[in-house]
Amino acid sequence: MSNEFTDGLKVNLENTMERIQAACERVGRDPKEVTLIAVSKTKPAEMIEACLELGQIDFGENYPQELKEKIAILPDTVRWHMIGHLQRNKVKYIAEKAAMIHSVDSLDLAKTIQKEAIKHDRVIDVLIEVNVAEEESKSGVRTDEVLPLVREIAALDHVHICGLMTIAPFVDDPEENRPVFRTLRQLSVDIAKENIDNISMSALSMGMTNDYEVAIEEGATMVRIGTGIFGARDYSNK
Repeated sequence: MSNEFTDGLKVNLENTMERIQAACERVGRDPKEVTLIAVSKTKPAEMIEACLELGQIDFGENYPQELKEKIAILPDTVRWHMIGHLQRNKVKYIAEKAAMIHSVDSLDLAKTIQKEAIKHDRVIDVLIEVNVAEEESKSGVRTDEVLPLVREIAALDHVHICGLMTIAPFVDDPEENRPVFRTLRQLSVDIAKENIDNISMSALSMGMTNDYEVAIEEGATMVRIGTGIFGARDYSNK
């Protein structure tokens, strides 16, 4: 592998996978239950290609326009996850290729996804974004709003809710976020018990570089790791 990024990425990916495995072992989970999403926002396509060579295939992007550009130049083997806030007028950029949209927080957004999914003759997997900590700076619905929203979106036949997502507060001690993750997990269990058609609660997208091990201990099936894999970000062009 000649890619200039490969050596550093290899070390970071291996370290992350080891920590995922250790977190799973602490609570008796199978590491295969946890999908690592490498958050590649602001990072060049060459770094994503290097990760692909190392076997990483799930990547997360925050900006629809950037995701659209990367989809156009990177292999179809990439599984793209839209993890950032999504405006309705940007859904068209990602509807054809996104494997999953993690940030659905309204019926209007879901209806737009439905419309675009029909155009591309596909069913789009989505997660409901929940603002568990009720931070004013974060998107997502409150915990008490989730079930009513799920029931409404369930009627859309080209949108499939696969579970829930949250962005926990940024804290110095990841243990502080354990109640956030535990709340999301319990919410998913409660919704699953409702047996709503066209709904599954198999996915819990929670945990980032600073707290993903705690999230895994609390049931995360997807962790979104950016800095821990790619290093610090350059936002000068965003």
